[in-house]
This record gives sequence, structure tokens and C-alpha cells, in this order.
Amino acid sequence: MKKIIFLTIIIVSFFVIQSLARSIYTLFSKHDLLVKAENELRQKKRENQELKNRLLIVEDEGFVEQEARNKLFLQKPGESRVIVDKRLIEAILGKKTAVKEEQKPSWQKWWELFF
Repeated sequence: MKKIIFLTIIIVSFFVIQSLARSIYTLFSKHDLLVKAENELRQKKRENQELKNRLLIVEDEGFVEQEARNKLFLQKPGESRVIVDKRLIEAILGKKTAVKEEQKPSWQKWWELFF
């Protein structure tokens, strides 16, 4: 009789322990899911704040005017737009006349570096 009761207690204990282990595993997996969701929420909040800051910049009257002038080539009444060719600007400023560094062989550059 004692063996049957002891065996029954062991079997019931086994099922209780198995159930507890499964519950603990589920709890830890839910915790990992919660941590991932919190990280994603923080990232989305940061992205949302960056977008709000960008929206404040874009809604600024000065930004709108600058974009209209630069990208859409619009102007205010009474103004006239002048478009100058880049080649003409380079010719006037002399960007093409930059002094070229004389080319030395690699061994000579190394020699000068160390000696």
C-alpha cells in the first residue's frame, strides 16, 4: 500500500514539476518578447522625434522659400533670376589653373618619409 501511495506521489510530483517548468519557460519567452517590443518602441519613439524635428524645419517659412528658389527656380515679384554656367565661373575664378603636384615614384616618397 505504501508503495502505491509513494509511486502516486512521485507521478503527481513529476507532472507538477513538468507543468511548472513549462510555465517558467513560457514566462521567459514572453519576457524576451516584451524586451524586444520595448526596444522597438524606443526606436520608433526616437524615429518619431527625429521626424517631428524635421517637420519643424520643413514647415519653417525660410526653408520653404529657400527650397522654392533653389529647386523650383521660383522668385519673388520684382526679382529676376540669373543662371550662370559653371564653366564660366571656373574660368573666372581660375579653378582649372590649380598647380599640379609633381609625380614622384613610390620608392622616392617612402625614402623621403623615413630619411
